[in-house]
Amino acid sequence: MDDTPGRTPAVLPALRAAARDAGFVMSCEERTGSLLAVLAAACPGGRILELGTGVGEGTAWLLGGMDGSSRLITVELDESVQKVAREHLAADLRVDFVAGDGGEWLEKYDGEPFDLVFADTWPGKFTHLETALGLVAHGGTYVIDDLLAQPGRPLEHEASVERLLSALDARQDFRCVRVAWASGLLMAVRSSPR
Repeated sequence: MDDTPGRTPAVLPALRAAARDAGFVMSCEERTGSLLAVLAAACPGGRILELGTGVGEGTAWLLGGMDGSSRLITVELDESVQKVAREHLAADLRVDFVAGDGGEWLEKYDGEPFDLVFADTWPGKFTHLETALGLVAHGGTYVIDDLLAQPGRPLEHEASVERLLSALDARQDFRCVRVAWASGLLMAVRSSPR
């Protein structure tokens, strides 16, 4: 079976070209993106959080799955790469772009919980995990990627992944599944109230 996504966001080629021009190589993997679109579609009227906008490829996939009443907040530390996402996606009123440190944003956020949290950067995954998980609504989904060994990752990445997976597997308030697909994924659904 071919696992290439059948539908891709129309803006994806422009975002990829801009990423190449900027030398940005950490964009959301296409299969991961297709899963994000499906998960966003499963949250009609949902509240979605993306930690790590990058140039906006993951953002485009999320927006592609969202209905008209869903809302997305996407947070990125590097304003220069998020600028690409803003240029291509800011006309969509369902998305709010936040430029700043994801860890600081997580610590300060005091709004409603999210139906879907995609942590595609260190804050919310390798740091500030408890805070990010605390923002997942009952029945909501937490998704992380980049869990498989890949060239160019820091030496401590593999050990960080193992600690993270152990911590998530030990939780009683989330039901987790690991998926050795794309860049390596984990999905966790909050199975007990916050």
